[in-house]
Amino acid sequence: MPTGVAIRDVREQLFDAAERILLRDGPSGLTSRSVTTEAGCAKGVLHRHFTDFDGFLAELVEDRIVRVERLGAALREGSGSGTVAANLTEALIGVFETVAVAIVSLVTFRDELRARLQQTRPVGIPILGEATTLIADYLAAEVEAGRIVATVDITILAPTLIGSAHLLFADRTLPRPETEAVHAMVSTVLGGTLTA
Repeated sequence: MPTGVAIRDVREQLFDAAERILLRDGPSGLTSRSVTTEAGCAKGVLHRHFTDFDGFLAELVEDRIVRVERLGAALREGSGSGTVAANLTEALIGVFETVAVAIVSLVTFRDELRARLQQTRPVGIPILGEATTLIADYLAAEVEAGRIVATVDITILAPTLIGSAHLLFADRTLPRPETEAVHAMVSTVLGGTLTA
């Protein structure tokens, strides 16, 4: 892209390019040069908008966490409608079909990024922690609605659902799991927790 040509929504364009690289090539393929090449812009564009590459990556993670939190809000609003298993299946696919699995490997891969993120998110793995919270909040709403037994331990059920979904989606070289496979896993994990 020639210098001086305005780029609309440059941050989002760079974030989307980084996400495509992460999903295609994994964290080892993610460099400032690969991001700007994928985004179709000059390398200097990234450095004009971010302090350094790890600063860019930290903001990418934060941006994707906001997307997960939006999924959580939509999930909570849907409590009491549809089926619990179908709602959870849709939410888990929404979390893991995005860049969540790749973000986990990126955070594990880059020490400096992990250190930056720990300044604002000192507990857990970014994205997985937020996803676990959104599932726990939804399960609590369904307990309150009477669709899940009141004796269920949400602090165990939510991370079990997240961990099981993560395992289904973890290998980026394989085809994404079918909705039916995710639904079967959710139904199995829910087991006898449903009231009807």
